[in-house]
Amino acid sequence: MDARDVIKIGMSAERRLVVPIERTVGHFVPGMPMVYATPMMILEMELASGDAIQGHLQDGWVTVGTEVDIRHLGASLVGSTVRTTAKVIAVERRVIRFEVEAFEGERKIGDGRHARGLVNVENFTRRLQPK
Repeated sequence: MDARDVIKIGMSAERRLVVPIERTVGHFVPGMPMVYATPMMILEMELASGDAIQGHLQDGWVTVGTEVDIRHLGASLVGSTVRTTAKVIAVERRVIRFEVEAFEGERKIGDGRHARGLVNVENFTRRLQPK
């Protein structure tokens, strides 16, 4: 499968999350503040990116995260609603590149770039089997 045949620049998706305690840095690292953790923000950015294109992939194909270049610009407390967006900005044969952003209300709390690699699940799984 060639991503250029089915994925178009401008495809996008948005996710919303009410920040739970389990997604705070203090939940993972004792003594740290109970604010939205950077890896959890990146997770939402990756999921939004996948959401933007998943419905256009052929059966048996998925994308996996391959690159992140993210800035976390501001803290968000437990109970805050975070909106994460992803938009396709480039498409190569097996790589889709995204611009990603996260907001709490109108305040931007994160931005950056993310890339996802196109893989055939059957072939991918076969390569992971012990030899």
